Amino acid sequence: MRISILGCGWLGMELAKKLRANNHEVRGSVTKMENMQEVRSAGIIPYSIKLFEKGIQGDIRSFLSGADVLVVDVPPGLRKNPEVSFVNKIKNLIPYIENSYLQKVIFTSSTSVYEDKADFPVYDENSKTDNADDTAIQLRNTELLFLNNEKFNASVIRFGGLLGPERHPVKYLSGRSGIQNPFAPVNLVHQEDCIAAICKLMDRSKDNSVWNVVHPDHPGKEGYYTRIAEERNLPAPEFDHNKPSVGKKISSEKLIRELKFEFSKGI
Repeated sequence: MRISILGCGWLGMELAKKLRANNHEVRGSVTKMENMQEVRSAGIIPYSIKLFEKGIQGDIRSFLSGADVLVVDVPPGLRKNPEVSFVNKIKNLIPYIENSYLQKVIFTSSTSVYEDKADFPVYDENSKTDNADDTAIQLRNTELLFLNNEKFNASVIRFGGLLGPERHPVKYLSGRSGIQNPFAPVNLVHQEDCIAAICKLMDRSKDNSVWNVVHPDHPGKEGYYTRIAEERNLPAPEFDHNKPSVGKKISSEKLIRELKFEFSKGI
């Protein structure tokens, strides 16, 4: 297959390498010119493409031309820039997809679309998303740009917190104090399982649906990160017990049942 990956970052780059190793033709985009050589050196056809609210910078037509599958793995950046419209950025991409011959589009989203609550609800793909949080609303509206378009087939993957080589949330929590929600369940997924899920969904050409991708184990936040910090000889994080914990559990049962998916990496 010919596969275009919009966003060769921490996850997209490893996905591109995996697909290339399986003899697919892979095009990968970056936003910084200095990253072009890394992409090229991995045998991936490099493109410099950047999405803006008012348009797209880069040769998006060539990037999509002749591709069978498009993976959109663009970070929304809403924590750093909450005033930016991620929806408008993706809206600019949609007409180019419509005018291409893509068989499949995969959009990587996040489980942050689901609301944290005191009773730690279990969410599956049919659960309502958070209609009060601006980030959750933007992500859901972006998902719908793909799911409601009748001109192409799309799958939305909602990943939990990402971990993998050189990346684990404990690094950012280690030694910190006043961390909220000590009893909230964790919802994490390893990079390798993210890549495996994307590859599985590439084979489902006629599938407009949402998939949660989160490891089935959900230990409490305080116990889990305290243990991981100890295992890695890092200062333990300190949690705030003055407020009730809020959180959620994300179910990946649909993925396991319908795609016979097995999580190969623990958390």
